Amino acid sequence: MQRKKSNRMDRVNEELKKEISSVINFKLKNPNITGIISVTKVKTSPDLKFARVYISLLNCKSKKNTLEGLKNASGFIRSEIARNVNLRYTPEIIFEVDDTMEYGSKIENILNEIMPKENK
Repeated sequence: MQRKKSNRMDRVNEELKKEISSVINFKLKNPNITGIISVTKVKTSPDLKFARVYISLLNCKSKKNTLEGLKNASGFIRSEIARNVNLRYTPEIIFEVDDTMEYGSKIENILNEIMPKENK
């Protein structure tokens, strides 16, 4: 029985991820939100009251301003989700920056520095 709930939560998270990404990329008109914003992961609480949305920011002028703009637009994003996704509760959205891409590139750069030294 536990796996069915997990499957449902996975489907809800994927649908929210797709919808939030679409709203951010095509419907938001906030000048503070700059650069390429991609939704990397969504984690919804079991009661569907809260959704933690992890975003990756590339080429943005100010990460702080972009994150603040997204937080200010969370009400609009939530209303768009309510219109397009059929859920009993539309979760409150909490944005967090996902630094895994930057972390991965940093590790790759370190490995590239180390590897040529060992080949000599």
